[in-house]
Amino acid sequence: MTHATAVDDLTLDRAYAVCTAIAKREAKNFYYAFVALPKPRRNAICAIYAFMRQADDLADDEGLPRQERRRQLDAWLAEWHDASHGSYTADPVFLAVRDAVERFAIPVSLFDELVEGTTMDLKQSTGDAPDTYATFDDLYRYCYLVASVVGLVCIHIFGYSNKRAEKLAEETGIAFQLTNILRDVAEDAERNRVYLPLEELTAHHVSLPALLHRAPGTSPTDNERALLAALGQRAENYYQSARSLLPLIDRESRPALWVLVRIYRGLLRRIRRADYDVFSRRISVPTFQKLEILAVGLVWMAWVRLKR
Repeated sequence: MTHATAVDDLTLDRAYAVCTAIAKREAKNFYYAFVALPKPRRNAICAIYAFMRQADDLADDEGLPRQERRRQLDAWLAEWHDASHGSYTADPVFLAVRDAVERFAIPVSLFDELVEGTTMDLKQSTGDAPDTYATFDDLYRYCYLVASVVGLVCIHIFGYSNKRAEKLAEETGIAFQLTNILRDVAEDAERNRVYLPLEELTAHHVSLPALLHRAPGTSPTDNERALLAALGQRAENYYQSARSLLPLIDRESRPALWVLVRIYRGLLRRIRRADYDVFSRRISVPTFQKLEILAVGLVWMAWVRLKR
């Protein structure tokens, strides 16, 4: 790709600073892993996160009708397409992402998939009908678009040479997203969304209205716990791919991926220790534990640099 308009280093530095500020403010678990990356890679990851955040914010603006949100997303995506092909843009996120795409040879097609994932909920249903997924295969496709594609973008930034890393990154993204879904069951239900596959609700004798219209703060039934545990086991199985992915990426990127996996897998384990009661409170990894994990990652990163 050749830019139609040259961008000076100062403008790029400012663009990356904007993206870093967005990631630091919004990324929660992700930002702790970003810190354990060398600066050029960290900047690129922050740019990707900021891009996703812009798309998510447009898709989730519940103050607007779905049709208007889709229109705004389409216009935003068209602007990105122009910018990605070298047209002038004043958007600092687009400037930073465009630079990251060139620097790390990220396929531009992945960004269309990222946006497709954010629009799936907008296409799901109309009126008062809840957003649902019929089968696990349907849910997998959603998780692929909103999380696995992020993993595929990230490994280009992390660096890899073995093509096997791509499937492992895909499955690691599935593990992360299933963990998010488990954590957010109650919050999603309040927004008229149930990501747990309907076929699995039926198999575990859990009704859709029971999830959508439960009394606030009530504990899950035995059937609901079994349903959530089944999804939790799927997530745990996919985390095995993260272990296999780690040695396939560049050495200086491994601490960051390790930090991210430890935090997300730690969240899944806390959900399990709570016996899948994700209704009475929102489960999270405490900040002090994230900082402990990050400290190990930073020591590891320093060791890698010393041995170069």
